[in-house]
Amino acid sequence: MRAKYLLGLAVILGAIGYLIWGGLGENLVYFITPSEYTQAPEKYRNKPIRLGGVVKAGSIQYDPQTLELRFVVTDGVSEIPIEHYGTPPALFKENQGVVVEGRFENGRFVGDNLLVKHSENYQAPPEGYTPEEVRRLIEEAE
Repeated sequence: MRAKYLLGLAVILGAIGYLIWGGLGENLVYFITPSEYTQAPEKYRNKPIRLGGVVKAGSIQYDPQTLELRFVVTDGVSEIPIEHYGTPPALFKENQGVVVEGRFENGRFVGDNLLVKHSENYQAPPEGYTPEEVRRLIEEAE
């Protein structure tokens, strides 16, 4: 009877270990910079990647009809062209920090998700401002 319990426990632990290890390997997403990619591009082929850097000035091309967004991400050393389909976030602009999730395909990076770095400083509006004045301040900041 004891052998049955030990065997059952071993099977359960093995199944849990396989699910954790197998699921972990398939769901890993590497975070790299353009320089890291250019040093070893074959290492990242056909793997989900988070590519981080800064949007290069003058590189943004957006077609609102097709929602096709093209731009270049740089880390100051290397540059990677990006293709993304969808409306860019409101804070997306040149010289802005971004992280693009996606995959490398034929020398370019095709993004599925676009994350924009925003300021970490919160400043409350000055005392006495009306809600309309606060809205105007927010619109001007964008």
